[in-house]
Amino acid sequence: MKFPVIAFAGVTATVIGIAGLADSDQLRKGFGDLMASAAPELAATFGNDSGKAARETGSREVAQAQTPPQADAPPADEPPAVDESALRYFASQGDTTRLQAEISRLRALYPNWTPPQDPLAVPRNKDVQLESMWQLYSEGRYAEVRRAIADRQTREAGWQPPADLLERLDVAEARARLINASDLKQYETVIQVGANTPVLLTCSEVDVLWRVAEAFAATKRDGRARDAYLYILKNCNGEPERLATLQKAAAALPYAVVQELLSYERPNTSGTLEFESIRDDLARRFVAEGEDDAALTVDPKYLQRVERLVETQGMASDALLLGWYQLRRKNMSAAEQWFRRARDKQDSASASQGLALALIDRKAPEEAEKVLYSWRDASADAHATYMAATANLLAIEPPVALSGEVLQRIAQETMEARDPATAQQFGWYARTLGQPQTALQWFSTALRWKPDDEPSAYGVAITRHQLGDTAGAAEIQRLWAGRSERIARLGEPEKPAEAGQVPGPAAQRAQPISPENRRPDVVRRQTGLPARVGTSPRQIVRRPLGCRETLDPNRLPPQAALARGWCLMDMNRPLEAAGAFEVALRASASAVREDAAYGQSLAYLRAGLTGKAAVAATKSPQSRARVAELQGAILADRAIAAFDAGRYRETLIFLDQLRRISNERTDLMVLRGYAYLRLNRFSEAKRIFEAAAATGNRDARRGLADVNREQEVWPNK
Repeated sequence: MKFPVIAFAGVTATVIGIAGLADSDQLRKGFGDLMASAAPELAATFGNDSGKAARETGSREVAQAQTPPQADAPPADEPPAVDESALRYFASQGDTTRLQAEISRLRALYPNWTPPQDPLAVPRNKDVQLESMWQLYSEGRYAEVRRAIADRQTREAGWQPPADLLERLDVAEARARLINASDLKQYETVIQVGANTPVLLTCSEVDVLWRVAEAFAATKRDGRARDAYLYILKNCNGEPERLATLQKAAAALPYAVVQELLSYERPNTSGTLEFESIRDDLARRFVAEGEDDAALTVDPKYLQRVERLVETQGMASDALLLGWYQLRRKNMSAAEQWFRRARDKQDSASASQGLALALIDRKAPEEAEKVLYSWRDASADAHATYMAATANLLAIEPPVALSGEVLQRIAQETMEARDPATAQQFGWYARTLGQPQTALQWFSTALRWKPDDEPSAYGVAITRHQLGDTAGAAEIQRLWAGRSERIARLGEPEKPAEAGQVPGPAAQRAQPISPENRRPDVVRRQTGLPARVGTSPRQIVRRPLGCRETLDPNRLPPQAALARGWCLMDMNRPLEAAGAFEVALRASASAVREDAAYGQSLAYLRAGLTGKAAVAATKSPQSRARVAELQGAILADRAIAAFDAGRYRETLIFLDQLRRISNERTDLMVLRGYAYLRLNRFSEAKRIFEAAAATGNRDARRGLADVNREQEVWPNK
């Protein structure tokens, strides 16, 4: 138990006396040095008024300590009248810390006083009632002390309690209020009590300083929290307290601030640096912070330390930290390496999900499905990632030969999840394998789950047409009239391809047009959405704990789900983000719903689910700027998807629609040029490529070469 600080003398005893400074001159000097600089400096963090009060208190107490009161000093030939009752109580309880502090305090007040050799032999105070008050105080029963004082003053007119007792009570009660408020997370009260009781802000009250720092950090005043922690590291010498201070600061403050605090590290008594014992945990914490914030550049020494921990301790959790850190920065090759290491140590949902995301990114969905299958139900995030892997797997061109077992389990998961994206891909997969009846069943199922899914409707239409179901195809055309040009134009003949010409969409879907330019991948790169498109200040929500862990967003309130959604977008986990935004859409506040709909649209665009993105954008009214932004992104993605699927006329339609609402970017001009080229419209392709090449675009120059090469074969085109 710590000695309750009182006034100037009590502070001196606690700060200096416990350290063994028995000589009164040393005591006064040490007190003066501390209070004249450190305490006012720290108290100033509470604000101008309280800082001024602290400085005045420090100056007054320094003056009192350096010039002991002369008027009350007894004559030299008389023994001082010293109240030694507190000594006896502390000694009887075995509280050596308080006992030593009390001795030092009395020496500061009475330089000629000699402490008794046996404090237990100190006679009891003849004032039995006062003796009882001291007893209650020593037991921490402060309210009872107050009542005892009030009762006695009522009974005995003119009686006053000792000033020493009142001062001790004031400070002890302030400490109790501060600690209680801290435990209840009433942080403003903690700060207020600290401001009003600057004598508590000393090295003898490190626990109080920690609580004040915590209160500042919890109320987003990181600069003042930093000052409190820094005060301890600058002025306090207890090794355990200094170590704990750094640990607490690392948990509460940003990475950069903690790096500053680390610069105050000292050698400890054993000759090593005092924070070396927690260096591994600090490195882990910093890497985790870097995982939560892609803009944070963590010092390579911390990454290297965690890498060494993987080698020496072999913990899967360390490899996971590195995997998510690298994934966050889109270093997919490194991320895959660390996720594999983690799975080798301990297969887990987190390791499998991270590895699956890395595999999907490098277009290895078959392995991603295999890796994540056993963990698909571990969380909503894991299941969403699994379904993304299955959709990508089925969409591979040319199709991958999958075993019956794999197809069966993907089909079962698709039906249970009622996932229209994977169902649609099953339809295209079956068509490619020459199974139109199976394809029709899957397209129809996807359309039943998502009636506005135009690709599934198109799949139904062309498959019915293929099967000779003219009436069925016509019915789909009727239902989608005015909503899909390609469905409306179903059955119109394509211009037949001649030998040597670039194959049309009916003959070949998204095949390379030349060895030099297998496909306009530059368009896919340049039209991909950035980490945050059109983000307003309201949308940037800081997360105290980050979003590396997996959890069901349905357990979160809408505002927290919105924050988690943006965090997951920053981590490039769009399918998980879409689920979080769906929960945020339940909010009563229109601003939250607007942000959630906007975020979900971006998430689906990032995942390549353009149809879902369009639906998400309608779930809440958006500003005009956001509507234009989302429309542009959706049309660009649809144009790219149509091109990849060999639907070149549809590509041009989407690009024309996009050009009506915004200027056509150079990369999309290149896409337009290749669409014309695939349709054998060489003159138009050449005109577009020449215009784009004039801007210095290398892909446009390559497109011109492709046009010239084709025209050498077909000069009249």
